[in-house]
Amino acid sequence: MAKILFKQQLSADVFLIRVHAPHIAEERLAGQFIILQIDLEFGERIPLTIADADTQEGSITLIFQAVGRTTRLLSHLETGDDIPVLVGPLGKPTHIEKYGHVVCVSGGVGTAPMHPIAQALKKAGNRVSIIMGARHKELLFWEDKMQAIADENFIITTDDGSAGRKALVTEPLKELCESADKPDLVIAIGPSIMMKFCAKTTEPFHVPTLVSLNTIMVDGTGMCGCCRVNVGGKVKFACVDGPEFDGHLVDWDNLMHRMSTYREIEKDHLCNMERMALEKEAEGK
Repeated sequence: MAKILFKQQLSADVFLIRVHAPHIAEERLAGQFIILQIDLEFGERIPLTIADADTQEGSITLIFQAVGRTTRLLSHLETGDDIPVLVGPLGKPTHIEKYGHVVCVSGGVGTAPMHPIAQALKKAGNRVSIIMGARHKELLFWEDKMQAIADENFIITTDDGSAGRKALVTEPLKELCESADKPDLVIAIGPSIMMKFCAKTTEPFHVPTLVSLNTIMVDGTGMCGCCRVNVGGKVKFACVDGPEFDGHLVDWDNLMHRMSTYREIEKDHLCNMERMALEKEAEGK
């Protein structure tokens, strides 16, 4: 059991929770994640990257978007409620060293896992540029935290121009790659399609690019094989070999095809959940 100590709604569908997990808070490193389960009988196990930790409070911070059945159930929990299963830290931590100029590109809720990585990179003596992207301004969060980390460039883009530049994150990323201060490393975290095109943007400039692949995961130990990805022609498991990989070597088409495997089942589960909620509400009236 892991008790929710604090809950905050960051936007229409994005939530932040601080969870009591003292051992994980002590051990976690940038880039690692946890796996949790809400419904013990029929529920799935989902990965969430650890966005922050407080060793004094013994808590970890998780940020998620309520899009599927499990994240919807999680969004309904309140301060004081318990999460039945929460295990971690899992995955390989981000390799942190002094690279020079590092550009951190986050899309949507990708800002959450990017936060501890950007912090660690700056602490290691890197100059950090940050690009944050979202479909619209309501999906942006932690702008102040990320701007405090950025040394020089802090760029916000939105698809509709409601905040920052009306552009995709790849536009300022290309500009930085073309500049005299070309990045020594790029890290991109967000939707698969965003990471794919970030990698394609940096490839002609020969800028090393890391991406974080939170693909389908079940057990988090590599035994189930659900999170296998093709990287450089070799099969890797995102939960134990990653979640970070060389973006120039990822087979993106295969990855996105695999991620759509359970899409219809997920839709059915979500529809059933919403139907049951409406029936329960009708019974109450």
